[in-house]
Amino acid sequence: MHEDNLHAMRHTAAHVLAAAAQRLYPGVKFGVGPVIENGFFYDILFPEPVSDDVLKKLEKEMHKIVNQGHEMAREEMSIDEAIAFFAEKDQEFKVELLKDLKEKGTTKINPEEAQDIDVEHPDTASIYKTGEFVDLCRGPHVGNTKEVGAFKLWKLAGAYWRGNEGNAQLQRIYGLCFETKEELDAYLTMLEEAKKRDHRKLGKELDLFIFSDLVGPGLPMWTPKGTILRNKLDEFVWSLRQARGYQKVEIPHITKKELYETSGHWEKFQDELFKITTREGHVFAMKPMNCPHHTQIFDRKQHSYREMPQRLANTTMCYRDEQTGELHGLSRLRSFTQDDAHVFCRESQVKEEAMKIWDIIETFYGAFGFSLRLRLSTHDPNNMEKYLGGLDLWDKSVSGLKEMLDERGAEYFLGVGEAAFYGPKIDFITKDSIGREWQVATIQLDRNLPERFNLSCVNEAGEPERIVMIHAAIMGAIERFLSVMIEHTAGAFPFWLAPVQIVLATVSQDYIAFAKELEEKLRTAGVRVELDASHEKLGRKIRDAAKNKVPWTIVIGAQEADGGDFKVNVFGQEEDLLIEAGELIDRAKQESQFPE
Repeated sequence: MHEDNLHAMRHTAAHVLAAAAQRLYPGVKFGVGPVIENGFFYDILFPEPVSDDVLKKLEKEMHKIVNQGHEMAREEMSIDEAIAFFAEKDQEFKVELLKDLKEKGTTKINPEEAQDIDVEHPDTASIYKTGEFVDLCRGPHVGNTKEVGAFKLWKLAGAYWRGNEGNAQLQRIYGLCFETKEELDAYLTMLEEAKKRDHRKLGKELDLFIFSDLVGPGLPMWTPKGTILRNKLDEFVWSLRQARGYQKVEIPHITKKELYETSGHWEKFQDELFKITTREGHVFAMKPMNCPHHTQIFDRKQHSYREMPQRLANTTMCYRDEQTGELHGLSRLRSFTQDDAHVFCRESQVKEEAMKIWDIIETFYGAFGFSLRLRLSTHDPNNMEKYLGGLDLWDKSVSGLKEMLDERGAEYFLGVGEAAFYGPKIDFITKDSIGREWQVATIQLDRNLPERFNLSCVNEAGEPERIVMIHAAIMGAIERFLSVMIEHTAGAFPFWLAPVQIVLATVSQDYIAFAKELEEKLRTAGVRVELDASHEKLGRKIRDAAKNKVPWTIVIGAQEADGGDFKVNVFGQEEDLLIEAGELIDRAKQESQFPE
């Protein structure tokens, strides 16, 4: 089915949900009901809070409405007529949207609300009738409710009206919608698998990270095992960068607001910043990104063209004041760690430096078996107020990225309006083991910050030459990458990355001395090993190691103590691995190396 038709189908399903809610719960008030990936949601204020049991009732009523075959009838009216129309129906949220459109224009309308309001024609409003239900909506919809397809109400959540905690809290009802029942069933199966792989669940089971109510939501803390994961990933990225001439730098976690005023971040993102006022009255911010700080390290002295490019790398924590309702495990946080790098180079060096970053990205994600597809994220020429710099500068940057993509022979698709506010980027998108897509690494081309900070080098003629800045995040945020990685592997990490690589399980107390000696040799060789010399039965020890998804479990008994081969139980494999006694340590060291 064409994407436009599927969008219309899902949009209609949202209206059918609202119509069902109105039938079953007279007096409900409606927020917005946009289309989202794989379905839709509707924000509804019920007379009383509802529970998950209500979803079954609503879904049953939705099927009745679909089978009745109501036409999706569209009408247009003026903004004032629409305000009066919805005021009479006591739909205060719809009235608020319409008044905002009339009095403040389209700038106050967010993308979700724009599915209800036609921002391209702000003088008129359209409504759709579904039986006795009438909703404010720009469309499009399918012609008749019988065309909705296969749907299921999925989950219930709370949502503040227009994302403001000072407003009423509505019930957000999520629904799934596909063309066929087979597609819906396949997606539901994937969701069940995703529950088993949920990184929040596995993070607790594998003792990787925690959240504390005393510390606050969106602020993860890492256990010893989780910290090993973070550090090994960071070391892997650094090994790839170091081989290509990067240098490490370090920066503070706060800054005067003047830095972000110069960069443009204060104007664009000040509502998302954690702000600090000192006892002397100075305003500081906790850094939400690192690029402005890095410009100051570059600008500490005048660079000759012979010193270019300058490649600065920095793994450091950033902070953003995300709304509580938008936080989600490690995927959306208030504190997160970026494996950040910025290349300061001449125009003639941009392509070569970007290609080096591309090589790092392919090597890193290839090590985990991730295939990558590419999106060229560009500016929206019709909304240039969202970006720094003029249209000519943006067109030049986009053209340069297109040349790189073409030279690399890469297939890509366009994401108009998906650029960072300071420059276009190549986004790398991967698919995990159960078919979900994630945007991961980026290469961002920036000619705006060098202009705003007056960054230059001295060229061959002894004259100042404006430089270009390339932003390069490989994991993006270590936490978010780990959320993807944990779910992709279901917590079964490759040997080189696993927090515990080997468990030595003794058959009886008689072999503890030998096992301790072997443990020490492995640890000295840099292998992360644990000894289970408890009084538990051997089967329990093996099951415990498997529960913790330890890559290798080695039973230590008479054969091993007498110098025989080691029988290695490899997690996820049916057959054991036999390793000669004299080769075990070298083999474990070899498996511990970063992938090539």
